[in-house]
Amino acid sequence: MLLRGLAFVFALLPAAAFAQPPVSLHVRYETYAAGVHVADVETGFSFGPWTYQMSLAYRTTGVVGLFFGGHQYDTVKGSWNGAKAAPSRFLGQGAWRGVDALADIEYQEAKPVIRQLLPPIAKEREPVPEALQSNSIDSLSALAGLIRTVATTGSCETTVRTFDGRRAVQIEAHTVGDEQLAPSSRSSFQGKALRCDFSGRMLAGFKFDDDKGRASKPVHGSAWLAAVAPGAPLLPVRMSFETRWFGDAIMYLTEIGQGSDLHRTRGD
Repeated sequence: MLLRGLAFVFALLPAAAFAQPPVSLHVRYETYAAGVHVADVETGFSFGPWTYQMSLAYRTTGVVGLFFGGHQYDTVKGSWNGAKAAPSRFLGQGAWRGVDALADIEYQEAKPVIRQLLPPIAKEREPVPEALQSNSIDSLSALAGLIRTVATTGSCETTVRTFDGRRAVQIEAHTVGDEQLAPSSRSSFQGKALRCDFSGRMLAGFKFDDDKGRASKPVHGSAWLAAVAPGAPLLPVRMSFETRWFGDAIMYLTEIGQGSDLHRTRGD
């Protein structure tokens, strides 16, 4: 699924954010599959020494939008508990194939408390066991936590578990090393970048009609991170990842701006 693929790639966002004063940026990407522009993506983040805020928005485009049309906007606020992200509230809003979706989750003593979830899952999915909900966090807080891990260790080596009110997913990331990226007409960046490989595997929350063997198969991808502006943290400049909808996809960085507000991909 595109959302989970995007979550995995954004888990590798700026490594330098915690070694510098508070930073607030937004970055935009275009995603291609089989040479076709299939999605626009934007993320905004504000990281300080004690708190964090992060947003992620995307929408499908072109022919893909006709068959898998939709848009999504997720945001979270939280604080740092040592090296870990501790969310206080996550809110996800979107619409897919004409169906509105909403997830409003608060966190009380490391336990997610679902305030609203639309559409309801009772007739759609198996429930996620409480053992997999406990000590889980939302996907954006997982991204922020992984950022902090990269910043403090210099590597991507980590494993986290997320719960979005419907699914429990385990995400793993590993450092590959520096690689040289060739130029592309879809991106102005070329040169040396740090490659991190990642995978995500669904643990629970399967649809009743799912092929569990297929649905639990890990989704893999790679992200290349580099410094693209003076004083800016390392950012993904190119990403490749698997999707459930249209096979392998590649994402290219198209724009960087000051401030964490998102504008183009909200879809509302």
